[in-house]
Amino acid sequence: MTSLVECIPNFSEARRPEVVEQILAAIEAVDDVTLLDRSSDLDHNRTVVTFAGSPAAVEEAAFRGIQKAAELIDMDQHTGEHPRIGATDVVPFVPLSGITMEECVLMARRLGERVGSELKIPVYLYENAALTPERTNLETIRKGQYEVLKTEIASNPARRPDFGPAEMPKAGATVIGARDPLVAFNIYLTTDDISIADKIAKAVRHSSGGLRFVKGMGVLVDGRAQVSMNLTNFRKTPMARVVELVRREAERYGVAIHHSELVGLIPQEALIDAAVWYTQLDQFEKTQVLETRLFSAGASVRGGFVDAVAEGTPAPGGGSVAAHAGALGAALASMVARLTLGKKKYAEVEPQVQAILQKAETLRAELIRAIDEDAAAFESVLQAFKLPKDTPEHEQARLVAIESATLKATEVPLTNARRALEVMSLCVEIAGIGNLNAISDAASGALMAYASLRAAGLNVRINAHSLQNNELGRPLVFEMDALEVRARKLDEELKTILNERGQLNLS
Repeated sequence: MTSLVECIPNFSEARRPEVVEQILAAIEAVDDVTLLDRSSDLDHNRTVVTFAGSPAAVEEAAFRGIQKAAELIDMDQHTGEHPRIGATDVVPFVPLSGITMEECVLMARRLGERVGSELKIPVYLYENAALTPERTNLETIRKGQYEVLKTEIASNPARRPDFGPAEMPKAGATVIGARDPLVAFNIYLTTDDISIADKIAKAVRHSSGGLRFVKGMGVLVDGRAQVSMNLTNFRKTPMARVVELVRREAERYGVAIHHSELVGLIPQEALIDAAVWYTQLDQFEKTQVLETRLFSAGASVRGGFVDAVAEGTPAPGGGSVAAHAGALGAALASMVARLTLGKKKYAEVEPQVQAILQKAETLRAELIRAIDEDAAAFESVLQAFKLPKDTPEHEQARLVAIESATLKATEVPLTNARRALEVMSLCVEIAGIGNLNAISDAASGALMAYASLRAAGLNVRINAHSLQNNELGRPLVFEMDALEVRARKLDEELKTILNERGQLNLS
């Protein structure tokens, strides 16, 4: 799986767009980094940037953003509603896929040391990267903001930075860390009385007795009182619960919620959870979301399908994974075919390679569709078991539906096993005649197809065994046995080809 990290630096500037653009340009100049979002608030005088990419690229982009902000932002001249201690106020790393929180902690500490030594900016580590428990919370580090920290950094041992000098440059200090996904969420009230927002924030935030995983404060934005919040764990304290508590507290003071806003990006899961709560969809399953199904069927290279499998829902499961593996095998066959076509050295086999490419692409499309087909077949079995059985007629109809759905759930993986055998055959064929530089890719494709076939075979046998009428399942199992015999022969043929073409001795 590709390692993917998100970084959400907060810069103390929003009123000078030209400065923000230069900072963004410095970040985007790093290859393998994608800018996902930018959000500037004039009252806060703060810009939140979200970008993602490979760990090394994200770490470098974060450094360049900090460096550029230090050149352009003078904290002695900065004013704004939001608490801050530096030009680059806070830089969190968030693991997305293929990387652990521990690795993000190492990124934060490595970046902190570099910023301190090369840019001479005081750096404090927070959240999971904190070196001491006292510095886990950002609010503790930012106490008194830039103005107070500037006077205490050298004289108060408790405020000495983790990296960099114990003196404050005009760029201020920077807080760097690693954390879980956070939702920056603001609720505007139907009043300009900031004291009401302060009271509501006190009731909501965890530090003063409110909801766990909620940080909050009252501010005045666009002439309206705002409860500004960070939800540090939206799974354990859902957004809907936060909104309803704010709504009830607001009613105590004779005001209401005017509107709300997000700062930066939000995980889709958080919005789905809120929608499910408000609509009371008690039997909701995430696989019922159209985009989720489409995304998993597309088998996103950034892990969408893999994440869907890992979620713990009944589908997509082993059958869909088998189809996915077969599609990958077909993709590798196509890849090797394309790397062979047009090469003078392989001109004699070009017609044969063209035919392989055409077949591989057809199979690849069929197996991608089969990812969803298998999940749908299994869902039909689950739905059949949920049918009513309160009368003999209902019970009989239920049993018929279960048998029909189970038969379908046996036939779908069998069809995919046939396709996987075809893919394996194509991969073995292209391994024997295709571009020698890509022979390992052809072999990998054959092995993926072999795994696809065997995984599909498990589903065939298990579902066939569940059929009440054994006569329905027996021929399907016999065919599966025959497919596996042919696959073993192809596997031996592949070993021979690799040996003969001088690539690897697998015997």
